[in-house]
Amino acid sequence: GPFTKTDTGKKIKEQTEIKKTIGVFGGRFQPFHLGHLEALQFALSKVDKLWVGLGSSNKPTEKNNPFSAQERKTMILSSIDNSMKNKISIYFIPDLDNHVKWIEKIDTIVPKFDIVFSNDPLTDHLYSKRSVQVMTIPFLKRDQLSGTRVRDLIKSDQKWDDLVPSGTKAILENLDSKNRLQIL
Repeated sequence: GPFTKTDTGKKIKEQTEIKKTIGVFGGRFQPFHLGHLEALQFALSKVDKLWVGLGSSNKPTEKNNPFSAQERKTMILSSIDNSMKNKISIYFIPDLDNHVKWIEKIDTIVPKFDIVFSNDPLTDHLYSKRSVQVMTIPFLKRDQLSGTRVRDLIKSDQKWDDLVPSGTKAILENLDSKNRLQIL
């Protein structure tokens, strides 16, 4: 009769659900600096959700990888605001010697994604064979902002804290990073 429940409510809901775009952005973040923060902000301006891949997560602490995956994850989370935190998920990505295997490994760790943010030609080439879009990140003052440079400045006791967000700064001071870097 006239009072039968219909499915119109459900249909309307399905139509208004817009597909979310998901990106993936990987880095070593040794340490997480202002260039990385800018890259995250850029990536988040293009996608609804961002999987952040923390590279070299299986490497023991050494000169080029002085901060553990957990320490780097804390640097990122303490450097971004809640609206950014709600849009990102951080995944630990181990190093593999073979780039192709490494990309296949990423697929087993992070959920599905539509866009890869990368400035690496090899990554670009490998993903071009798939239905994943590769987007370049406009890099901020690349010469001044690199993990290597930040580590060198800390180690040699020069001014470095203007190159990292305040969250990273607090953690690096907490970890006595100068001492750690000098020992490694």
